[in-house]
Amino acid sequence: MSSHRAAAPSPDEVLTAALDIGGTKIAGALVTPDGELVHRVRRATPARESAEVLLGAVYEVVSGLAAHPSWEHVRALGIGSAGPVDLTHGTVSPVNIPAWRDFPLAASVEAHPALAHRRVVLAGDAVAMTAAEHRHGAARGYGDALCLVVSTGVGAGLVLNGRVHHGLTGNAGHFGHISVDFDGEPCPCGARGCLEGIASGTAITRHALSLGWRSSPASDASPDAAAVAAAARAGETAALAAFDRAARALAAGIAATAALVEIDLAVVGGGVAQSGEVLFGPLEHHLRRYATMPFLRRLRAVPAELGSDAGLVGAAVLAEVGAPVEVGALVDGSR
Repeated sequence: MSSHRAAAPSPDEVLTAALDIGGTKIAGALVTPDGELVHRVRRATPARESAEVLLGAVYEVVSGLAAHPSWEHVRALGIGSAGPVDLTHGTVSPVNIPAWRDFPLAASVEAHPALAHRRVVLAGDAVAMTAAEHRHGAARGYGDALCLVVSTGVGAGLVLNGRVHHGLTGNAGHFGHISVDFDGEPCPCGARGCLEGIASGTAITRHALSLGWRSSPASDASPDAAAVAAAARAGETAALAAFDRAARALAAGIAATAALVEIDLAVVGGGVAQSGEVLFGPLEHHLRRYATMPFLRRLRAVPAELGSDAGLVGAAVLAEVGAPVEVGALVDGSR
């Protein structure tokens, strides 16, 4: 299936609303039980504005969804938000949205008049992507898996024993902040040598530039991982080295996670994964070097299937099942 095409719901089909909130966009959709997007609303995130302005933008998206004729069939709304999140209190503190620190996003969204008598469920965006790939994508049928988002940052979620694993506060799977280089560069999180600082699209571009790669003079766009990938496909040494370094870091992190919780599948999505064989070729090579224990021999990395819609589809999946934390279940800051 593909979640990219719009579908007309049957007159009595129950739908789920979903929000995907990040540093650049706030997306919303009505989603069928099969993961099809019926109606979309999107606006830019006013990331440098006040908390109130940001919430107003979220409300605009919710109102746009509620204006659709199928809204009467919506029973719940799921939110996948950039993190960290705190599901115990229903709050978010996205690194790329400075005005939201311990912001009560779940309760604030539930207060929208259109959501009266509808369940609201909050999750981290990478966990939402994991729920989508597990229900409808590349991790279908797997009881245990790791699902990665490799883009301007690196996030992930875990499927354990057939269920998406959220952790105590909803932050399980913070894959980008596994340290893979003890003497590496300082990370904004406070640690050193974090995987995100080596394998993200930003890090790939930065490393390629440090090795002497330069984007085409004919290009008006700023250098990015897509341009580095194009150069790598053309055989440019610096670009190939930057992707090899990123793939090695990802392989080390995937193998370490697999050794800890015994998974045999890693699903890799996000913008960097669109690089294709430039990433997956060296990733497979390095995975074989790090995943050497007998119980890891089946471990493999595969591309995600749902693309940029995964966050919306996954937020809807989590809202359908009422997990991990419903706003109505939050009483005096406890579950």
